[in-house]
Amino acid sequence: MWLIAAIGSAVFAGLTSILAKCGIHKTDSDVATLLRTGIVLAFSWLMVFVAGSWHSLLALDVRSLLFLVLSGMTTGASWLCYFKALSMGSVNKVVPVDKSSTVLSVLLAMLFFGETSHLPLRLLCTLLIGAGILLMVEPQAERTASRQGPWLLYAVMSAVFAALTSVLSKLGMSEIESNVGTALRTVVVLAMAGMIVCVKGKQERLRQVDPHEMAFIVLSGIATGASWLCYYYAIQNGVVSVVVPIDKLSILVSILFSYVVFRERLSRRGGMGLALMVVGTLGMTLISM
Repeated sequence: MWLIAAIGSAVFAGLTSILAKCGIHKTDSDVATLLRTGIVLAFSWLMVFVAGSWHSLLALDVRSLLFLVLSGMTTGASWLCYFKALSMGSVNKVVPVDKSSTVLSVLLAMLFFGETSHLPLRLLCTLLIGAGILLMVEPQAERTASRQGPWLLYAVMSAVFAALTSVLSKLGMSEIESNVGTALRTVVVLAMAGMIVCVKGKQERLRQVDPHEMAFIVLSGIATGASWLCYYYAIQNGVVSVVVPIDKLSILVSILFSYVVFRERLSRRGGMGLALMVVGTLGMTLISM
């Protein structure tokens, strides 16, 4: 079941990138993040009560709460950076850089959770994923960054925070049900997103969101909520170094829809990089089953 949940996480995460991109043409990325997080919060708490897992709150201890808060903070930071990068660069460029969190996540899982079985093959697969990411971030990306803003920096920061999130979430949800852990983390993300909007003085923009873009923001929030619920169920019950790479295969969904919706094409070099990422991810999955 955790493997199926990881695949579901990838599908919904891929849809999130496209829906979010459609919702931030005119809407400020920080404001959009706050609105999306509100949708995710409502969705995640609804799932807590539908699943009848609210009683898991009684098992929450100080250690779990601390790691959940920390993972919520890193998630919030990752989101803010990711959607800022999406507002500046193309989906085909931003998403692969964000997915570089896979490499760091796998290395951290080896360090903290002892996931070192078949170590040579695991490292080889990680190397393939890393090489694929480098190929997908093409040289012209730097020229694009200079014209459109520092999207590359924001995308890298998003990847680093996302990698930290996977480890902190695993530590925080060891004693409680995954739906409850996801809902609690989302409270922290919402508070963080709201604080950013207030500190930057963007409150007035909340009332100026285009209705068309608001629809896409709501849909992206629902997709994110579904992705999170699948992802953290898989993280809690599965192998982190397998779950994270499968989740990052959302890049296939993102690139497919970026072509259909935005007509963004992959170059031959980018296609080779994507193929390496897929091979590395599938290899990581097979050696851990």
